[in-house]
Amino acid sequence: MLSKRIRDVLRRKGSDVYSVGPLATVIDAVNVMNDHHVGSVLVIESGYPVGIFSERDVLVRVVAAHRDPRQTLVRDVMTTRLHTVAPDDTLLEVMQLMTERRCRHVPVMVGDSLVGLVSIGDLTKATQHNLHQEVRELSSYIGGLYLG
Repeated sequence: MLSKRIRDVLRRKGSDVYSVGPLATVIDAVNVMNDHHVGSVLVIESGYPVGIFSERDVLVRVVAAHRDPRQTLVRDVMTTRLHTVAPDDTLLEVMQLMTERRCRHVPVMVGDSLVGLVSIGDLTKATQHNLHQEVRELSSYIGGLYLG
């Protein structure tokens, strides 16, 4: 179950990645996040991810710092240390990375190419789906033993 791959998560959820440029204002980035009901946007410059801007960044680096979201640029408050994963990584590996690095969203990369983004919510949903599937299979197997 936890050996399922990130590629399986992307296949189910899709590979849409919402992004802004580093010169976008915080309010513009927040509007993109709100419009798409996501907790972060990737910050893309010249086609390459240079950072991530999340709800946590809004709270810590904008609200708590008393910055004006209409004047503050994303590049000044984004998280620049990106932790990335690959499609062949397992759910367990990515969950461990998210726990150790205290991040909730990670870009999925193949070399220098962005192929998706997964959140802790995506991994939780995938784990829940896998558990339900495993329960159905075990119930069918056990039921088959007694019915056969």
